[in-house]
Amino acid sequence: MAIRNRSESTSTTAQQLGNLIKSCRDIMRKDKGLNGDLDRLPMLTWVLFLKFLDDLERVRETEAQLEGLAFRPAIEAPYRWRDWAAAPDGITGDALIAFINQEEAIRPDGTKGPGLFATLRSLPRGQGNDRRDVIRTVFAGTANRMLNGYLLRDMLNRVEGIHFNSSEEISTLGSLYESMLKDMRDAAGDSGEFYTPRALVKFIVGVVDPRLGETVLDPACGTGGFLTESFEHIRRQCRTAEDQRLLQEHTISGVEAKSLPYLLCQMNLLLHGLESPNIDPLNALRHKLGEIGDAQRVDVILTNPPFGAEEQRGILGNFPADKQTTETALLFLQLIMRRLNRGAKPGRAALIVPNGILSSDGIGARVKEELVRGFNLHTIVRLPNGVFSPYTPIPTNVMFFDRSRPTEDIWYYELGLPDGRKNYTKTRPLRLEEFADCVSWWTQRVESDRAWKVSADDVVADGCNLDRTNPARKVDFEHIPAEELVDDILLKEQRIAAIVDEIRTQLSHMA
Repeated sequence: MAIRNRSESTSTTAQQLGNLIKSCRDIMRKDKGLNGDLDRLPMLTWVLFLKFLDDLERVRETEAQLEGLAFRPAIEAPYRWRDWAAAPDGITGDALIAFINQEEAIRPDGTKGPGLFATLRSLPRGQGNDRRDVIRTVFAGTANRMLNGYLLRDMLNRVEGIHFNSSEEISTLGSLYESMLKDMRDAAGDSGEFYTPRALVKFIVGVVDPRLGETVLDPACGTGGFLTESFEHIRRQCRTAEDQRLLQEHTISGVEAKSLPYLLCQMNLLLHGLESPNIDPLNALRHKLGEIGDAQRVDVILTNPPFGAEEQRGILGNFPADKQTTETALLFLQLIMRRLNRGAKPGRAALIVPNGILSSDGIGARVKEELVRGFNLHTIVRLPNGVFSPYTPIPTNVMFFDRSRPTEDIWYYELGLPDGRKNYTKTRPLRLEEFADCVSWWTQRVESDRAWKVSADDVVADGCNLDRTNPARKVDFEHIPAEELVDDILLKEQRIAAIVDEIRTQLSHMA
């Protein structure tokens, strides 16, 4: 992103930015329309989003003028941030709420016209990489939940103090925004949504190593953790303006069907420097698997698909009759296999799955057999218990595979808890340093008390059960910790649920 630094008189320090954001959150706590961070963060996000767009448009307009080119803004007056939000004594109170919320309202210039959100939702469709498409889609699923227009005016005045045309401030705000996302993730975990720890995302992106010129997809991108990390990883490889253009326009894409994560993902990517994020707002599983062709295939897929959830019955018809299941993670695994590039440049993938997928029978076994016979499932990293604590105790794994050849051997690497630790917590989460030994082992693979391999033939002969215990670990059956007993019970419940699910599917085909 080409950013012009403002003078020192308008720049703000990291501490000042932190204080600005904190003051905005304190203001929102006073509004009766907002309840917790799950309401406050989306509210702050769409406000920051519009301020960011206006600052970016000012930079682009200046650049166009210097080059003697025409400039067409994504948002026209009087709906730009500078028209209704920037002036500290501007529209406020009930008039401000009405201007934002209502289909028709008195605009800041005193004329009657469509309200702000009504205008943004009806922006004309662009051609190709057009910021208007992003704006229209973002506000299609966004609502203003603040009730007090005076509190909102106070917050707008605070946000006006953030300068999105300062590269240093964007970087600092990006870090602050990551911390806000963590707060939102902590709150969302109570609602059944589990977000991927940042250390795990960094490890996965690092070993998969997406390269400049490759296409990267996350079909269940949430707030964009894998996409922002991939963007930063590839940006460090850019050397020329053409490299930057390739990264900006033809590299990063994602899918997120839920409106809140979609909005947060857009803002996350914008703050990291991706000017027009290519995020599909619909269900990634909505297309028939057999109709996905080469044009929809990509080089790299990195994702943490939903698990334990159930898809609508209408979605199941998009999958082969013998592989239809309501277990969302298995559907995403099939989608990922289908969307990986084939041929001279085989695609590669990494996805996070629970133990129940590794050990699943029936439909799960058939999907895994397709994976082992048609793809190179070269590595499974077994994560320590509690990586997603305190939201779920379910043990998880990372599966790494590519489309280069059928699987011959599957390497396992067991990542243990740090010495003296029994679990992870909100205040003591997984750290990137804990992957150091695994990263060192990645290119020089030898068996050890942490690493072992299993032949694909043995896996297929065992019903494609990928849930393999470390042979170096001796189990003291008389002193098994209570947590492991609970995990074992959960695993057995998952396997029973998978069998019941397959029986239901077969009965539905017979009906």
